[in-house]
Amino acid sequence: MTPAGPHPTPEPVRVRRVTDPADPALHAFGVIQERSYYAPEMLIPPEMFGMLITRRDPQREDRLLVAQTRGGEVLGGTLISHLPLPGPLGGAVFNSFMAVTRAARGLGVGRALHRATLDGARQAGLRGVFADSVHPSRQGEEDRAAEAATGVDPAARRAALHALGLRTVNVPYWQPVGGPDGGPLTDLDLLYHPLNPDETDPDEINPDDRSVPLALVTGVLRAYWTGWLGEERAQAEAQALAERAGHAARVGLLPGTDTPTYWSGSAGR
Repeated sequence: MTPAGPHPTPEPVRVRRVTDPADPALHAFGVIQERSYYAPEMLIPPEMFGMLITRRDPQREDRLLVAQTRGGEVLGGTLISHLPLPGPLGGAVFNSFMAVTRAARGLGVGRALHRATLDGARQAGLRGVFADSVHPSRQGEEDRAAEAATGVDPAARRAALHALGLRTVNVPYWQPVGGPDGGPLTDLDLLYHPLNPDETDPDEINPDDRSVPLALVTGVLRAYWTGWLGEERAQAEAQALAERAGHAARVGLLPGTDTPTYWSGSAGR
């Protein structure tokens, strides 16, 4: 997830949802995605965007939001999944990727995209927005150099995500695939932005919002992973995460710049 800085969005920029698989904004976002991330081959391939935004599934609704100028230039976009869960948990959004062109960074485009994501989650009755992001303390030298070539600093990115309201979920999280020899990808942290009805500052929210139900975390991840791994594997991975988290009822939310205590206190795990 690669947001822009906290400056106001220029008036000519608008955020819209792309629903037509023939919309040229899909290709434009694919180009931005490829140029913004140091390992684009690990992201959802652009050729899948059309299928994702037209798929109808009561357990998952994928959306692509783009930020455009009045003239139609795509400055950034975000690919998200609405993942409702039964009962009081409600479900949440998982943000697969957000990026902004180099020229538009610092103009508040990422903030506008994130605000639109939160608005959509609220309208759908979801509890918040999850995302994952590389933490610089667990990046190798080669990956750091590759990311620098895209013009992104991982520490600055995490500071920007914190400024947007995202907080680090204090669990030993990793993506099940994408790492060495096809194993888990372990340099990512899971982030979460709880929805606050009164729109209070993230640092002044209700104490209950300084933590998140573990069942919401594992339920949303299971629903998200099912589309990629199948139901049985996704369930097993969600269960493994619950076990690593000690089956706690709730898990804490740390500043978005922090890595979970599992990693910060156990270098080289």
